Amino acid sequence: MASPAASQVYIIDASDRDHALKTLWHEVGFPSLDGKTVAVKANFNSDDPFPATTHPDTLEAVLGRIRDAGARSIRLGERSGMGETRAVLKNRGAADLAARAGAEVVVLDDLPPEGWEAVPPAGLHWERGFLVARVFFEADAVVQTCCLKTHRFGGHVSLSLKNLVGAVAERDPNDGYNYMAELHSSPHQRRMIAEINRFCPCDMAIMDATEGFSTGGPERGSLIAPNVILASTDRVALDAAGIALLRLYDTSPEVMQNRIFAMETIARAAELGVGVRSAEDLRLVALDSESKELVLDMRRILDEAA
Repeated sequence: MASPAASQVYIIDASDRDHALKTLWHEVGFPSLDGKTVAVKANFNSDDPFPATTHPDTLEAVLGRIRDAGARSIRLGERSGMGETRAVLKNRGAADLAARAGAEVVVLDDLPPEGWEAVPPAGLHWERGFLVARVFFEADAVVQTCCLKTHRFGGHVSLSLKNLVGAVAERDPNDGYNYMAELHSSPHQRRMIAEINRFCPCDMAIMDATEGFSTGGPERGSLIAPNVILASTDRVALDAAGIALLRLYDTSPEVMQNRIFAMETIARAAELGVGVRSAEDLRLVALDSESKELVLDMRRILDEAA
């Protein structure tokens, strides 16, 4: 598939989080949501505070932007891999925030067989394919918000591409087959993460990098504070920018080595047409004076690793 032309990643100082998210939403140029159904995938993999999980202020702002854009309905779909999903959403405040925004919480673990879309294994590294929640297929638009962190259990990074693993079933509700056991034991784990994104829609991804984990992850690690938020309609471009940002810190050897677009998840996602194929196709756009120097440093890293 041909690479998209010059995908843009917008970056803004996050000292005023609500202003930052409002500006990003405007600059990305998200289409009208008037009368549409919207699915949201946040990051609630564990019962740990930000940056392990979505910051409550970020979730509140994102849900508010969607509501104010005229969405007919909002559904927050989630599956926690390191905790009981319903309890995680309650303890992290996400359930209450969703209720205040008029959004429905969908605990993916509870979905019946008809709540899943089967992706066949042909051409993939998944032995029998996988199941994606129809919450995301049936929506008119999908918005996700992810965090900036490394992943010590084989993913290397946990950014927008990895975040959508939470849209896939842990087990097949018909026969109990454990898709997550297959994923985490496979030498192709990072390619399999990319393959999920080929079949799971996402119209806009927001990366909250006000803080992050430069090593460890996903639920704990070495804390860093870039104090920026990034957004794009292109998950590959966004993750490449996130990796460049991590490389400005003392991040893990797996994230530091090799060209960014040669990293397995990025390379496979680009190959499948999820997003841009190279750093040359990626534009970093600073939306304020505070983030311009950071963007120049990230651009340098992207060019050096091209």
